[in-house]
Amino acid sequence: MKDIQISVVIPFYNEDESLPELMAWIERVMNENNFTYEVILVDDGSTDNSWKIVEELAIKNTNIKAIKFRRNYGKSAALNVAFHKAIGNVVITMDADMQDSPDEIPSLYSMIVNDGFDLVSGWKKKRYDPITKTLPTKVFNWATRKMSGIQLNDFNCGLKSYKLDVVKAIEVYNEMHRYIPVLAKWNGFVKITEKEVEHRARKYGTTKFGFDRFINGFLDLLTIFFVSKFGKKPMHFFGVLGTLFFMFGFFGAAYIGFQKIWYASHNWPLSRGITEQPMFYIALVSIIIGMQLFLAGFIGELISRNSSERNHYGVTKYIGYNE
Repeated sequence: MKDIQISVVIPFYNEDESLPELMAWIERVMNENNFTYEVILVDDGSTDNSWKIVEELAIKNTNIKAIKFRRNYGKSAALNVAFHKAIGNVVITMDADMQDSPDEIPSLYSMIVNDGFDLVSGWKKKRYDPITKTLPTKVFNWATRKMSGIQLNDFNCGLKSYKLDVVKAIEVYNEMHRYIPVLAKWNGFVKITEKEVEHRARKYGTTKFGFDRFINGFLDLLTIFFVSKFGKKPMHFFGVLGTLFFMFGFFGAAYIGFQKIWYASHNWPLSRGITEQPMFYIALVSIIIGMQLFLAGFIGELISRNSSERNHYGVTKYIGYNE
């Protein structure tokens, strides 16, 4: 059996109109370039005739494989399941709405195999989207660049290519598909670049994503940033914050107490009692918050040390050991 050169992963939801044309286009590109390939279609709980069409297409083209979800779980879940099944040396993801061009496949494959990149992300420099979509996307990409240090212009482009090792090393969940380059970097795959790709106007159907994806995307970015830095050492975050709050409260309370003793030793009258001063309550609350944060870090450490992932590391090669 020949090695599979390319695994094309396509998650979809209610795309019965575009699937036949997209599959025919992919087949033509693969045959023209003599690629051995598989296409993994993931039906994310479609309610139209998409699955029936996939079954018909799979009979005609044995390179097509398919997975069907009972309900709509989201793009991240679809990608994660497909990544576990992919066996191609290079994995290429694209959307099923015909806005990604299969003609980009050969160059995306070459950049992984010949140029040695771990991940190549598409950049839709010229877009056919309304400003209500493009403007938030620009803000989202700017924030992600600043927080991740990865210089990509379009993190959310569905058209990407990966080494097989990359998709096997990452776990995509919730709505983390937007941050696959960040997840890849976190797992030690730092050879990440981008390629300008064609963005085609939607030919069939309507977009399945609303404005809420930008809010959820920002929250997911904060999650990734926190987990990547403190996932295995939560005390380094909560402990430091807790210590700062506790020390501020402690010295604030000590100052108030010292002030009372000083005034009393000199028989000077205090203008206000200790409990009448705002600083007393600020110091008290700071001490309580500091203790709670410290306890949160301690509990986080206990959870981390009992996690099955506590000693999971990205080992790439061995010499003299059985893997």
